[in-house]
Parts: sequence; C-alpha cells; structure tokens
Amino acid sequence: MVVEGAVVCRSSVVGLGVLSVVAESARREQVGLGRSVFFGVQVQKMGAGMSARSGERPAAVPSASGDTSQQTDFKSVSDDEWRKRLTQQQFYVARKKGTERAFTGEYWNTKTAGTYLCVCCKTPLFSSSTKFDSGTGWPSYYDSIGENVKSHMDWSIPFMPRTEVVCAVCDAHLGHVFSDGPRPTGKRYCINSAALDLKSEKQ
Repeated sequence: MVVEGAVVCRSSVVGLGVLSVVAESARREQVGLGRSVFFGVQVQKMGAGMSARSGERPAAVPSASGDTSQQTDFKSVSDDEWRKRLTQQQFYVARKKGTERAFTGEYWNTKTAGTYLCVCCKTPLFSSSTKFDSGTGWPSYYDSIGENVKSHMDWSIPFMPRTEVVCAVCDAHLGHVFSDGPRPTGKRYCINSAALDLKSEKQ
C-alpha cells in the first residue's frame, strides 16, 4: 500500500543523513508519490507513432563533421570535454550518475510523438509509443529501442540494489529499470529527462 504523498526513510538504518536523502529519492523512483504501482495493469500511453525496434544493434552516430562512416568513440571523451558539450544538469545526471528531482524534468509529462535520443551521443533510446504515465514524476517507458540500452546492477545503496540502465554507445547514465511496469514487457524504465533529447516526428 502506498500512502498519499508520504515516503518513509529511517536515517537510523543508514547511520548517515546524506544516504537517507539518497534512499528517499530511490524509494520515490520505485513507487512514485501517492500512486499505486502497476503490476501489469493497462496504462495510458504518453505518445503515439514510432514503435520500438527489436533486435536492433546500437546505432552509428554521426561525427561532428556529419560523417557517419565511422562511429565516434564517445567512451574516450574526457569529463572536461563532456562539461563543454553538456549543461551542468546534463553532465551531473548523464556522466556522474545523478538523479533529477521528481516532477521537475523536461519530459516527465510530455506526450509529443517522436524518439528520445541520448543527450550525449544522440543514439535512439526510447520511442514515444512505449512511454506511459507511471505517476513517479520521471519519464517512464515499458521498452527500449533494440539493444541501444544496456543494464547492470547498481549497489550504490547497499540495502536497496537496483538495475541501472545506460546508453550502450557512450555509457551515459539514464536511470533505472524495474519489474513493475505494464504489459507487454512488465518493465518500467525510469529515466532522467536530463539524459534525453526528444526528436519529434514533425522535425
């Protein structure tokens, strides 16, 4: 049962006030604020149009000159260079594994049809056709595009292991994926708006 507008985090369990704040953010990411979790119920899609493409390999990304013959090695880009390319919030989230506050991101309630790209390398990550209202305050999707999103265990909060999701091309931190999403996948990709760049179908 989720209590309206309440998130409980006992700092005595952690022993450090800083970690209690992090735990609260993670808890909010898992259940949302005052909203029930999904457990496979039908939910409203946030956008229509492009569908996720299964079995697709990470997309080749144009270089700064527009040449698509060779893919840029984004994983070798230094933090100093990323700071020049990104805003302070984008760098904090995508390169330093930060989390934006719920209900503050640019895309949490966006219904525009299109494709959500990685803010760092412009790799297609999510289609608006898989976006849904999770009630958590972060953009949520039930599937990713092909194999452009990869995942691994996140033990940054020892007592609350999560599955982190990152861009398969440049390793940008996107958010986390949970197993309480809607059909047909049962997944909920809980993503930071600061890690995304929406390319609408009208562009």
